Amino acid sequence: MAAPKKGRRPAGAQGRPGRTLVLFLIAMVALAGGMFASGHNTPRLGIDLAGGTSITLKAKAEPGQEKAINKANMDTAVSIMNRRVNGLGVSEAEVQTQGDRNIIVNIPKGTNSEQARQQVGTTAKLYFRPVLTVAAGTPAKPQPSTTPSPSASKGADKNGDKNKPSSTPSAKPSAKSTPQGRALTDALKADGKPSPKTTPPATPKPGTTPGTTPPPANDAAAVAKLQKDFEALDCSTKESRAKAAFASKATDTIAACSQTGDAKYILGPAEIEGTDVKKAKAVIDQQRGMWIVQMDFTGKGSKKFQSITGKLSKQQSPQNQFAIALDNQVVSAPSVSQTLSGSAEISGSFNQRSATDLANVLSYGALPLSFEEQSVTTVTAALGADQLHAGLIAGAIGLALVIIYLVLYYRGLALVAILSLVVSAVLTYVIMALLGPAINFALNLPAVCGAIVAIGITADSFIVYFERIRDEIREGRTLRPAVERAWPRARRTIMVSDFVSFLAAAVLFIVTVGKVQGFAFTLGLTTLLDIVVVFLFTKPVMTLLARKKFFASGHPWSGLDPKRLGAKPPLRRARRTSSAPTDPKEA
Repeated sequence: MAAPKKGRRPAGAQGRPGRTLVLFLIAMVALAGGMFASGHNTPRLGIDLAGGTSITLKAKAEPGQEKAINKANMDTAVSIMNRRVNGLGVSEAEVQTQGDRNIIVNIPKGTNSEQARQQVGTTAKLYFRPVLTVAAGTPAKPQPSTTPSPSASKGADKNGDKNKPSSTPSAKPSAKSTPQGRALTDALKADGKPSPKTTPPATPKPGTTPGTTPPPANDAAAVAKLQKDFEALDCSTKESRAKAAFASKATDTIAACSQTGDAKYILGPAEIEGTDVKKAKAVIDQQRGMWIVQMDFTGKGSKKFQSITGKLSKQQSPQNQFAIALDNQVVSAPSVSQTLSGSAEISGSFNQRSATDLANVLSYGALPLSFEEQSVTTVTAALGADQLHAGLIAGAIGLALVIIYLVLYYRGLALVAILSLVVSAVLTYVIMALLGPAINFALNLPAVCGAIVAIGITADSFIVYFERIRDEIREGRTLRPAVERAWPRARRTIMVSDFVSFLAAAVLFIVTVGKVQGFAFTLGLTTLLDIVVVFLFTKPVMTLLARKKFFASGHPWSGLDPKRLGAKPPLRRARRTSSAPTDPKEA
């Protein structure tokens, strides 16, 4: 048998384990630094650990409309409810579907649960309201009045009113349409002949426009209050947008915000309800190459739409606009230039997503869906803390049992396993903390269970590798070649085992909903981290330790004692003895 070439490493040998280990540790430090820099130093806790309220809602369809309960409509309802609860300042609220008919709303502690129940349990209201006034979404800052200096005052006394300021800048923003407000206007077009043009009437005062029911003319206090509320309205935050015109009626004249918060409106009483919309869809206009939203009205809605567009088309901007308001937040405010009936299309600077979102909003008003409250579960912060404490104790007990087993059975090799478990735990903690703000991952009790199960999966990978090394030593090899020869076979077994675990976690995550997904997600995450740790930490550490005398000599406490393992005598290559040539004559 030919001897191996000089300098050739055994199959699976790792040339520079020290460099691999250093790069891996640098990556860990970078991740930890990112966690501290982000300010999220702990994983985000779910309702069952942090405390809060969980609301289960069941969708109901009107008689004869059972097909209305479908994925598209449920997703639209989830989107609206999510906007509602987050408008309460609950940035960590979770709204998700469960099965075909249920919606789960999880609201963390520190939130008014009664207000949240009222918000998510109320059917969304979609109205078409005439626009009376448009302004920027934030109130104008008061400008300091100009006070003439003493010298200027003297000059004014001498020269009359020449040096006297002509007026004091007003501290109130203008209630007229602003460029920012007009920039939001979409062009509304439809088939049909334009209505005859008429001379535009004088611009009405805020709170009044032809064809609407404004506050009573003799109620000066109501008009003044509406104007004051409009001027003070700040639409820059979700909370203020949600609270604007909250609990108002369809017959009220209201001050409302756009959903984006960059504009605010005074809107007249509702002229058309969402149930008057028959259907709406987002399509591409092939001629103009742009996304548009087409909507059709019911017979009753068509008459209303024809009446209101006929009135609005005769007005000047912004009184020629109508606002599409969902939960009293303006989704879109297209302008009208002609009388429309039956169907219409909304065009503007849409992309596929924005056009689809608007179509979904318009369609939602026609959905024969309502929701009834199935259950409300409130978990106190104390109970959540107890559950978290119990979960951590269970994890600590499981980890301690694994460590005791490793120390008793593998002795010195247990050091490698313990270090690998610590590295895996640190990586899991850091990544969970980063995933909280990134994808709203919340650590719940099932997720803690998944992390505990992962301890066994990670330990199993070490055991596979250690046993392969021991098998090589039993065959009579020394530690350094045994470490390298054992790695390819152990690597294949570890990959297959982790693939099965990850596949099970992925299937469980896809087919389940709610808290069970937390278990599946954590199990899948820790399975991937197991591969990373074994390849980039455990293997390089074993390669380095094989060069140390304590392990290489097979010390009884190293866990690699050849005598204790029943090793065969060391393998030696047989020397080929060359025999002297035989003299034919002597033969």
